[in-house]
Amino acid sequence: MRRKPKTSKDKRFEKYQSPLAERYASEEMSYNFSDKLKYSTWRKLWIALAETQRSLGVKTITKKQIEEMIKFKDKINFDVAKKHEIRVKHDVMAHVLAFGEQCPGANPIIHLGATSAFVQDNTDLILIRNGMKILLKKLINIINALVIFAKKNRDVITLGYTHYQPAQLTTVGKRACLWMQDFILDIEDTEYRIDNLKFRGAKGTIGTQNSFMVLFNNDEEKVKRLDKEIARKLGFDKIFPVTGQIYSRKVDSQISDVLSGIAQSAHKFANDIRLLHNLREIEEPFEKQQIGSSAMPYKRNPMRCERVTSLSRYVICNSMNPDLTSSAQWFERTLDDSANRRLVLPEMFLATDSILNIVLNVVRGLVVYPKMIERHVRQELPFMASESILVEAVKAGGDRQKLHEKIRKYSMEASKFIKEKGIDNDLLERIIKDKDFACIKDKISDILNPKNFIGRAPKQVDDYITKGAKPLLRRYKDLIGISVEFKV
Repeated sequence: MRRKPKTSKDKRFEKYQSPLAERYASEEMSYNFSDKLKYSTWRKLWIALAETQRSLGVKTITKKQIEEMIKFKDKINFDVAKKHEIRVKHDVMAHVLAFGEQCPGANPIIHLGATSAFVQDNTDLILIRNGMKILLKKLINIINALVIFAKKNRDVITLGYTHYQPAQLTTVGKRACLWMQDFILDIEDTEYRIDNLKFRGAKGTIGTQNSFMVLFNNDEEKVKRLDKEIARKLGFDKIFPVTGQIYSRKVDSQISDVLSGIAQSAHKFANDIRLLHNLREIEEPFEKQQIGSSAMPYKRNPMRCERVTSLSRYVICNSMNPDLTSSAQWFERTLDDSANRRLVLPEMFLATDSILNIVLNVVRGLVVYPKMIERHVRQELPFMASESILVEAVKAGGDRQKLHEKIRKYSMEASKFIKEKGIDNDLLERIIKDKDFACIKDKISDILNPKNFIGRAPKQVDDYITKGAKPLLRRYKDLIGISVEFKV
């Protein structure tokens, strides 16, 4: 008789789990979008609504009822709410009923005059603001780590690339400032959205506040005070002056633009490191017990940066969803936003959080190989120095057109030999052997000093750190020093 295969008692392994929550995002960001915080925030809003209504003269609401609600604010009876939702097919009413079972005395006044969006939208705005602050903290720490890296590598001369072809010389520190500047632009966008995020408040069913006008016997001042006071209790000093049933979904689009921007900066940074990894000039951290490949034991794949680019693509693509949702809203509200937002907003925040965790881990552990960098500079420097050699030879009495043609010819030959025969760059040897360049033979070593070709790169590092990064780090000094764990 065949036995049935044993099944795991842990049902978690029998259904899909979001990798963002289970594998990548921080506990902090995961908690921010958890059911526990979401529904306890709903209850905070119901309590704030009742408290404010009572303070403005609604005599049917008692202090005892509010105390009863406060007692169960964080003791959410999820199983009861789930049973109600199966029956009534409405998540907000399911939680109203579940809360009412715990607070029978307060049950008659829970959600008084409110619509579902009162708890849903206001909670979303609170969680969005929390999420932006978590991301801001990590962005600040990335800037701090990049400042340390840029200062340390301020004078490390390296090849600069355009079209991924050697162009001119720069420094590793200067390149780090380019990464830094992108993230600082993201910080400025994040700050702006945090500072200007508005609360939906208590606007009634479709935004006209009609239910509250009825409750307060057409006393407009009390209705307006109710709106502002609830916002204040939940930590908002700005409130939407008008809404439909919901706050404008354009806000979600604006927030997703910021998250997409962060992902773009991270993708660019990670791609640069992946390319440098191949050149063996700079590598991401690689731990002693880490395995680079299951088949090739020698491999040191840039898997952290590859994950950054992978998650960044997810965020960038997902940012289209809030744009389309915003554009598709009908009049005061249509429900086709709900399922989409329920997925997209938390996932974009969790993915962006995951990205920044990895970027911070990578920046703090970057390994620079100056000898490899110097080798690549040495191979390309003769080409880059050719114009300076030409100018010096003309200054010594040479014919500019004749010398230009000779350098052009020697450059093409040297380049061909490098590619076809794999030999070192012999352009200088060709030039030195030519009698028309004998007049500057003694100057060539000075001309070829790499420092002659980096312009203001080291000074730009100093200036940017002093004027761009340091003021930001001083302003957020209390956020610096967080620890992040790289999770596989």
